[in-house]
Amino acid sequence: MMDVFVRSSVYIVPIVILLVIFYATMKKIETYEIFVEGAKEGLQMALSILPFLLGMIVAIHMFRASGAMDMFVSLAAPIFEWLKIPEEVAPLTFIRSISGNASLGLVADLIHTYGPDSLIGRLAGTIQGSSDTTLYVITVYFGAVGIKKIGDALKVGLLADLLGIVTSVIFVYLIFY
Repeated sequence: MMDVFVRSSVYIVPIVILLVIFYATMKKIETYEIFVEGAKEGLQMALSILPFLLGMIVAIHMFRASGAMDMFVSLAAPIFEWLKIPEEVAPLTFIRSISGNASLGLVADLIHTYGPDSLIGRLAGTIQGSSDTTLYVITVYFGAVGIKKIGDALKVGLLADLLGIVTSVIFVYLIFY
């Protein structure tokens, strides 16, 4: 039965697209013109985000290359020990709020090294799914739309990330250990 759902899921997106086009045609909406207009707006948005994205990428590389991340991890080692977060997973708690790609790479490396069913693999995967790229979102998206006052959004986003990490640790230990 599940195999039927998996095979049929391949057709859902094309069917929805065709239904939208059919509906728009029936309502005499100029679908091609609207599509082109949307593509132009998307391209303009991508170009407006590019400088913020580039700045964030440079900042991430500087943060890691300077040794600042290692310094933060070593300073926070007693907190990680108290929270029962293995030292291998500790860098993920910092990187996750900054960059989704960097954290995903770190998670992939941890899972490849320790395995998906290890404590480290389970913690890394759960933290990855339970937190967000707060600093990335604020830098790129807030910058692209011109939001200058980010104080409350930053506080709430980082608090949500912290709660996601702590909750991840609690649930991984409750469920698996």
